[in-house]
Order: sequence, then C-alpha cells, then structure tokens
Amino acid sequence: MLKVDMEYEKGILYVRLKGVLNRKACYKINNYIVPVVLKHKIKYLVFNMFYLQDIDEAGMNSLLNTKCAIRTNKGKICLCEVSDELRLKLKRLRMTVASNELAANRLINI
Repeated sequence: MLKVDMEYEKGILYVRLKGVLNRKACYKINNYIVPVVLKHKIKYLVFNMFYLQDIDEAGMNSLLNTKCAIRTNKGKICLCEVSDELRLKLKRLRMTVASNELAANRLINI
C-alpha cells in the first residue's frame, strides 16, 4: 500500500511517498500526480522517499512518466532521502538525488 502526501510551496510540488510503489500502487502517481503537474503547469517537483520501502519496474515507470510531465513544462525533478538499496534501483532513471528537501531546493535552484 502506498500513501502519497502532496504539498505545494513556493513553486515546488513536494510529493512524499510512504509504503511500496509497485504495479498495484503506481496508478496513484499516474492518475493523480501527473495530471496535477500538467494541468497546473508545475515546473519543479521533489519526491521525498524517506518512507518508501520498495519500488518495482512499474513504479519506476510511473516516476519516468512524472519526469516527462515535468520536462513538458521545462522544469526540474529531484529525488531526496533515498535509501541505499533504492538508490541502486533508481540509478537507471538518471534523476538528480539530494540528501533532503532543503538540498533538493538548492539543486532545483529557483
């Protein structure tokens, strides 16, 4: 089960993920977050993965869908607080990784 907490502050959408991002749960990213990004033309997004326990191929594809939506808006996306085991899985996504949300803000550099 995946819980998604979204917060929009100072031009950045923060998405905090808790649980497991797998095939059963990736609809939450694809059907809720991506449309919000496209509808509101959000340019900057930070995924906080501190409480994310695991991710599978479908989950990684949903993160790529979000990356494409952000690129459509000519923005930047950043992952933060990624555990070492998830970092290996997420490496192929070629997304910027920061230690925490504050560091992610600096990397996005608004």
